[in-house]
Amino acid sequence: MEKKYALGLYEKAMPSELSWEEKLAAAKTAGFDFVEMSIDETEEKLWRLDMPDEERNRLVLAMKQAGIPIRSMCLSAHRKYALGSSDPAVCARGMEIMNKAIKLADDLGIRMIQLAGYDVYYEESTYETKKRFLKHLREAVRQAEKASVLLGFETMENEFMNTVEKAMKYVTLIGSGYLQLYPDLGNITSAARHYQNDVLEDMELGKGHFLALHLKETAPGRYREVPYGTGHVAFEPAIRQAWALQVRRFVTEFWYTGDTDWQQELIRVNRRFSGILEKME
Repeated sequence: MEKKYALGLYEKAMPSELSWEEKLAAAKTAGFDFVEMSIDETEEKLWRLDMPDEERNRLVLAMKQAGIPIRSMCLSAHRKYALGSSDPAVCARGMEIMNKAIKLADDLGIRMIQLAGYDVYYEESTYETKKRFLKHLREAVRQAEKASVLLGFETMENEFMNTVEKAMKYVTLIGSGYLQLYPDLGNITSAARHYQNDVLEDMELGKGHFLALHLKETAPGRYREVPYGTGHVAFEPAIRQAWALQVRRFVTEFWYTGDTDWQQELIRVNRRFSGILEKME
């Protein structure tokens, strides 16, 4: 029976020294349907944006040979190269990264890019940084429209965009089918706890605009490397809510932290969330 959902694996759940062939094989063996590529602020990851054509072609071939594609990109490089920065050089680099990421996605067959919901990260958020962010966001969406690559906001851990409601402000202001929502369940859970709100109600505010959902665990004051089951995210009710909102693509976001049994962990995580998703109707 054909599955009614697609479950992806965040690239950083695997050792960074593995080749793409090895990462794809590990994800396939664990039962995942696709892999999410990371383009973070490190030079190692940013190099991918300048990957030569022959390297891009080899990666496409590797996906076909492995029988599992890379179908989404987590573009977190804008934490350092923020689109709302007060430094024109930083903004220019941020837009260069954005345009190159769209081109890379187009070449590799990546369907959607998850955008970090930051106007700025390493400087103070102001009226001016928010206006610059919106200006550059409009330019980015025009490029995405031209390439038919979807952009989805990741809800972050800061005040600027830590809820679906806040992300929807910019989705509404832009008004393009190519800018939608790709929330982080862990982050919106933490925000709901902080504001004493209902995370399921927050998700409802994005109805009709979800591309996918990041399944990440968080705990009070902790947003990364929190093992599943040790934090405060109520996964099953949230996945059920996402399902009711027509979400059918999910990505497990967790990190490889040096464990020798990381391959078994991939299998365990896949079974955990496949087990929840298979109960959806």
